[in-house]
Amino acid sequence: MTRSATAGVTVGTPPVTEARRPRTGRWSTLPCRQRNPDLWFAESPTQLETAKSLCRDCPLREQCLAGALARREPWGVWGGEIVRRGVVVAVKRGRGRPRKTAHASAA
Repeated sequence: MTRSATAGVTVGTPPVTEARRPRTGRWSTLPCRQRNPDLWFAESPTQLETAKSLCRDCPLREQCLAGALARREPWGVWGGEIVRRGVVVAVKRGRGRPRKTAHASAA
């Protein structure tokens, strides 16, 4: 586990730690092992949606999500779902204030 310098939050490791993960075999074919791991912990909602789509056909999807929920992972894409503070959320909102819509500015 690593510790975030800004929030002091302990961040969970990917489903299988480096020490336990074989270098070859079925682990090496998983989407989260073939791509940059930062994609699964990105700030951008678009990147998180990309990570979710890559998880869609993963054979360990259910186990990954169950493990993340059991560990109450603070954030990231786990098992094809966005997890925030140990709970599945439908969509991650972008950073900053929401844009004002034409309807809101007319009021």
